[in-house]
Amino acid sequence: MIGIIDYGMGNLRSVENALDHLGLDHVISSDLQVLDGCDRLILPGVGAMQDCMKALHESGLDDWLKAQTRPILGICLGMQAFFDASQENGGVDCLGMLPGQFVKMEDPSIRVPHIGWNELEIRPDHPLKEILGDHPYVYYDHSYYGTGLDPDTVLGTSGHGPYQIPGLAGRVHVLACQFHPEKSGETGLKILSYFGKEMQS
Repeated sequence: MIGIIDYGMGNLRSVENALDHLGLDHVISSDLQVLDGCDRLILPGVGAMQDCMKALHESGLDDWLKAQTRPILGICLGMQAFFDASQENGGVDCLGMLPGQFVKMEDPSIRVPHIGWNELEIRPDHPLKEILGDHPYVYYDHSYYGTGLDPDTVLGTSGHGPYQIPGLAGRVHVLACQFHPEKSGETGLKILSYFGKEMQS
């Protein structure tokens, strides 16, 4: 059972529809007792990082998330929440589950926010490399990107102008997507299927 965490800022229905398509059992909930009964967790997110962290703190989800050892997937804003900090809204501390911070892309030669399809280059030694094959494309919608990451946690990157976006990151039980797998066609479905069926803690 996959628990989709409802903290008031997630693109819940798109994620739910993708899991329905894959036949993966899931529940949308903000109830920690319900979520504690799930084998895997997804933290989606759309909006501002400061609002995200405020919602997680007020619901008690922040400390609960940091204590998790089961497989957990963060999507877009949910990914950013896993890291140390974000410069958005003047700076906000995040969960610190992965090292690094998020800063705004400000190069005038590129479009910001970064919206659209980009190739995702998967690290050769990761299981998703074989699953996705060569030249998979994923769908992005963001203005901030991760910097200062531990290289061992960077699983896949996409180029956008002068930036190398860490589109996929993780370690042990944590997987994080800057792009939206639920909007990334067959590639996204394969990533969600990997997380739902094969990823181990």
